[in-house]
Amino acid sequence: MTERSKTLMVQGTTSDAGKSVLVAALCRAMARRGLAVAPFKPQNMALNSAVTPDGREIGRAQAVQARACGLPPHSDMNPVLLKPNSDTGAQVIIHGKALSNMEAADYHAYKRTARQAVLDSHTRLQQRYTHIVVEGAGSPAEINLRDNDIANMGFAEAVDCPVILIADIDRGGVFAHLVGTLALLSETEKARVKGFVINRFRGDIALLQSGLDWLEDYTGKPVIGVLPYLHDLHLEAEDAINADQQLSKVALRIAVPVLPRTSNHTDFDALRLQPDVDLQFVRKGQPLPPCELIILPGSKSVRADLQALHDNGWAEQLTRHLRYGGKVLGICGGFQMLGKLIHDPLGIEGPSGSSEGLAWLDMETTLAAEKTLRQVSGHCRLNGRQASLRGYEIHAGISQGRALETPFAEVNEHCDGAISADGHVLGSYVHGLFDDDEARALILQWAGASSLEAVDYDGIIEANLERLADCVEQHLDMETLLSLGS
Repeated sequence: MTERSKTLMVQGTTSDAGKSVLVAALCRAMARRGLAVAPFKPQNMALNSAVTPDGREIGRAQAVQARACGLPPHSDMNPVLLKPNSDTGAQVIIHGKALSNMEAADYHAYKRTARQAVLDSHTRLQQRYTHIVVEGAGSPAEINLRDNDIANMGFAEAVDCPVILIADIDRGGVFAHLVGTLALLSETEKARVKGFVINRFRGDIALLQSGLDWLEDYTGKPVIGVLPYLHDLHLEAEDAINADQQLSKVALRIAVPVLPRTSNHTDFDALRLQPDVDLQFVRKGQPLPPCELIILPGSKSVRADLQALHDNGWAEQLTRHLRYGGKVLGICGGFQMLGKLIHDPLGIEGPSGSSEGLAWLDMETTLAAEKTLRQVSGHCRLNGRQASLRGYEIHAGISQGRALETPFAEVNEHCDGAISADGHVLGSYVHGLFDDDEARALILQWAGASSLEAVDYDGIIEANLERLADCVEQHLDMETLLSLGS
């Protein structure tokens, strides 16, 4: 680059303080100004992931941020991704490829190696872009995680970049969050924090001004801006399931059982934005409600989640749902559950062994060491009708059996999924299949919707990115932010 690359890092006082959204907003605002900007997250822990064009896996939030920049997602934007498969362990993904499963203590020791992967990716981005906007993880004040840190201040210190600290006022205690976080940093880390952003403010800003003045006087650092609470904002979530909906009428009812290791629940975002579809996430201990369609989501630990399905009594309820004419759709891991057997001879997702599936599709799945990672496009067919289809595959399973002789789709010149003989059970390996407006309409009509409102999902995403950029341009001191970076 002819201009020296600048790196600016956004850290938060808590998880879900607004780091991902602020980075996306800054990326779009900078891109609109004609700057060569890219997002970066050194280490991400999430079960929502995306596939890059070259067949690698990164956090979903970084794919959204790349879109905000007008860029295709790349593995250098999220060099370390941790996908939890138990309360104490996770699959470790380096530069978009799965390395191994590690317990927390083992990964803590491995972080020195992961640190080099992070720095290598950052260096490559510096060579291609003039501005890099970095997202931290959780909070920099998590004392137990400071040793060998690569996610927050450890990274900022390594590359010598400035930091802005964001806090969510909607949670309450925003001044305590900011001052307390700052107090727990080392002196060099405190000096690295160049200012504060307060997020999700509602009300009269004049009533907040005395607090802002006090914060600046007490810390000696500026408040760069106060972002308002943006109602009805939609961006794909990094990890937390968002169940908010605005219904105009109900043409179809859908239930999604939330399993312990549900992955890529962003598959359902487009359905939540369909104003005539009532989508309910069903939690542990709750019965599956009356509905036309039940969707089994993707899973990071398919056999364990299948057992959870039985333990909650949902398997029996699914059988009853089918008996009375309902439809069932399985996506990725949920698709594998629809078969007769799931084998994990190598212990890819837990203890080695086999589990009996729900047996509604005549197939068996064997988990393999090598993941399938690819973006896909093509078409799908249901009830004699065809629709376009696009999405991505992330799975370790290889499925075989007669059920696959009646596929759901053809993508990238290969067949995908299966449809039961009675047409009531459908499975697919494709994540994001509802993001395609044609495929979404076709599947919902198969499930029983007679008429649906047209929804432009891509248009909604773009409109929200533009709305975010407008918001930061109006409410943040952008000139100060753009002057930061090293």
